[in-house]
Amino acid sequence: MVDCEYCDGSFDSEDAYLDHLGSAHEGELGSIDQRRVAERDGSDEGRSLSLGPAILIGVVGFSIAIVVYVVVFMGAGGGGSSLPDSGDQAVVSQVTTQESEGTQHVDRGTELTYEHMPPTSGPHYADWATGGYYDDETAPPLGEVVHALEHGAIVVYYDPDGIDPDVRESFRQYGNRYTDDFMSFLAVPTPVEDPAATYVLTAWTKRLDMDEYDEETMRQFMAEYIGRGPEQQVR
Repeated sequence: MVDCEYCDGSFDSEDAYLDHLGSAHEGELGSIDQRRVAERDGSDEGRSLSLGPAILIGVVGFSIAIVVYVVVFMGAGGGGSSLPDSGDQAVVSQVTTQESEGTQHVDRGTELTYEHMPPTSGPHYADWATGGYYDDETAPPLGEVVHALEHGAIVVYYDPDGIDPDVRESFRQYGNRYTDDFMSFLAVPTPVEDPAATYVLTAWTKRLDMDEYDEETMRQFMAEYIGRGPEQQVR
């Protein structure tokens, strides 16, 4: 099942979901969903946004687009080369979509349990973890990590026993580069005792396992999903 990020609808297939987006949410779609709908329709031009209450929305949308481009695609510092506009479908097609476990905020200290581990959604604390590389001693509470996912963060859950030193440095560079509250990158030790993969790339309800680190795969995953959390989409 594919859950709609704009309403409460659920659909049996990705194609049915895209048809729904094009007919029911045309004026609400972010740039990535516009592209997906356009590809589904076989159009190279895509769908144009409806003006709605228009000029102000257009100005705000254009301003956000400029900020996203500067921060994400032209940002200085480490973390590899700039991200592409969207993820390569060869990578995106391997991503698993997990059913949302909700967006409920709970009091700090509340015991949290998740159907999917490591979590890609679910109840979380009011505070959120900021971008960065974390080890066992500095790792934020899982309730803050999930809140970061809700914001649109990319979180890599890694196996501390399997990570290589050069991968740690790569994660540090990405964590230092992508720090915006709604477009951040976090690398945290996996909460799973016997992880299925050394590296688990996650966004809100999205998961991709990697047994060995491949930076290009991670970049493509980030390009597709960073900044697209349900709390405040900025892409």
